[in-house]
Amino acid sequence: IERRGKPGMIVSDNGTELTSNAILRWCSEHRVEWHYIAPGKPVQNGFVESFNGRMRDELLNETMFRNLAHARIVIAAWATDYNT
Repeated sequence: IERRGKPGMIVSDNGTELTSNAILRWCSEHRVEWHYIAPGKPVQNGFVESFNGRMRDELLNETMFRNLAHARIVIAAWATDYNT
């Protein structure tokens, strides 16, 4: 938020990590709308689902990270390649 500004809306699935009281409180405090896609309908969030699948297939399933610093470097390099 500090770097790119506050989003107008966040779209996510209904995973328990994204439906907690803490998330709902954060949204209320920051005046951010949160939209949940319909259960069992990942196509409603197709761009994210596509990205997650590609990252998993091309990077996460193929890489053994030595530590957090190594993971950050490798993921940043992959993201740069993905975005160019």
